[in-house]
Amino acid sequence: MLKIGVFGAGHLGKIHIRQWKEIENITLIGFFDPDDTQAAATTTEFNIKRFTNIDDLITECDALDIVSPTTTHYEIAKKCLLSCKHLFIEKPLAHTLEEGKELVKLVKEANVKCQIGHVERYNPAYLALTDLNIRPMFIEAHRLAQFNPRGTDVSVILDLMIHDIDIVMSLVKSPVKRISASGVSVLSETADIANARIEFDNGCVANLTSSRISLKRMRKMRLFQRDAYIGIDFLEKKTEIIKMKENDAPQELLDIPILLGNGEQKIISVQLPEISEINAIKTELSEFTSSILQNKPERVSVYDGYQAMDVAHQILKKMSLHNELHNV
Repeated sequence: MLKIGVFGAGHLGKIHIRQWKEIENITLIGFFDPDDTQAAATTTEFNIKRFTNIDDLITECDALDIVSPTTTHYEIAKKCLLSCKHLFIEKPLAHTLEEGKELVKLVKEANVKCQIGHVERYNPAYLALTDLNIRPMFIEAHRLAQFNPRGTDVSVILDLMIHDIDIVMSLVKSPVKRISASGVSVLSETADIANARIEFDNGCVANLTSSRISLKRMRKMRLFQRDAYIGIDFLEKKTEIIKMKENDAPQELLDIPILLGNGEQKIISVQLPEISEINAIKTELSEFTSSILQNKPERVSVYDGYQAMDVAHQILKKMSLHNELHNV
């Protein structure tokens, strides 16, 4: 049995605790949260031990789950890694790039598993594309949310857009060539709405828009490649694949025949992959457990988390320069 401890009992921390209590092959040892009121409510709701000393919780566990505010990730993770404990760290990996780089180094030195909580990698609409050969040349993503004071300690880039940055980096697998970005703060001290254009060495371009001051929620990504259009709705858990196929190919229910300008007929194939009903957070925590017990690679490694952070901070820099140039 793997002994697990949780840092943070806020909104997301409680969700993690609830999922941990349902996962096999683990024992939930307890949690740490400095807020007495929040901690008392968590202890009552989940019948779980509260630790008031960080080191005591680390000592009693094999692996720790860090769901505390981003600004605390580095100090807690460093303590855990110096004790050679496995780690699950909610996104983003750390508050600054320097902290993130140091954590990558410490994970390697400790020789432990460290998974970053980019939960959209476990979204069933995204998992439905696992067997598809994806080679996008243009990507467009919109991630819009209604305003919620929770999370405004960081910009919309690190709060929302980083999900799409991670997905894009995992799909494109090419070095970033150029980034341009703009964004503005409306209701908080950090940017609330932003747009970024990322150009890659292989020619792919990603256009990402994120907002946390929208009237309605949206989490959509569109992928365009030579042989297909792929639409992913992370919110509604739907995926569609549109391809061109030859006339002599087997006909399917959603196929649409079209006549080209030269008189040639083609078939547009519309595929709606079956979407599995899974709990993304429970799945990522279960897979993290398996990576430890079976010594398997993590789906979202500490380096993946750092790479997403690196691009996010490049976007923040470009956004700052753009605002200075235009006196925003």
